Amino acid sequence: MSSSKIKILLVEDDELFRLGLRVRLQQETGLEIIAEAEDGETAIELVNQHPLNVVLLDIGLPGIGGIEACHQIKQKYPNLPVLVLTSHAEKSLIARLIAAGAQGYCLKGIAAEKLLLALRSVAAGASWWDETATKEIRSSFAFDSYNIRSENILKASNPLTHREEEILTLLAAGKTNHQIAETLYITDGTVRVHVHAILHKLGVGDRQSAVVVALQKQLINPL
Repeated sequence: MSSSKIKILLVEDDELFRLGLRVRLQQETGLEIIAEAEDGETAIELVNQHPLNVVLLDIGLPGIGGIEACHQIKQKYPNLPVLVLTSHAEKSLIARLIAAGAQGYCLKGIAAEKLLLALRSVAAGASWWDETATKEIRSSFAFDSYNIRSENILKASNPLTHREEEILTLLAAGKTNHQIAETLYITDGTVRVHVHAILHKLGVGDRQSAVVVALQKQLINPL
């Protein structure tokens, strides 16, 4: 495990900030910065040239900008995780990041340990959305009219059982395991087993990420 490093493309136009990030990330034995870019166009070229595990992408880039760069990278390499760096996370930005295919974001100024955890999480296939983003994702999907139009198509590829869908819908509503157990007339232990199965099937590490992924893929309808 220790021999295989997480290979990172660092995309940031602020030279001093990029230098600080590089110095901090290179202190970690499990990480390796393969290449750096100052704009979206260069980032896309470098993604084509290097085998990477994750792209750490500033959103406020010159040229085509970070969101468009993310969109183009994900179109060509859908399995390459993109973790966004941003100074502010407005509601409209979160919706655009989801649409562009980002795995999540970190606010600039985040503690280094948290950034490292975020990088390792997205490199391992998880998503990294904070509570603000999760709430926004829930509410935006609640009003997304083409949920209904796409539902029948997407249900065909839904890996969840009917009971798991019920539990995930209640998780999305913010219910605890005990509240879910009471609602569905099952034991707390049975809920825990189902939650574990849901996380495994969706390839995520926590309940919040499971809700985000399920809403993104329209596996459940928000309450």
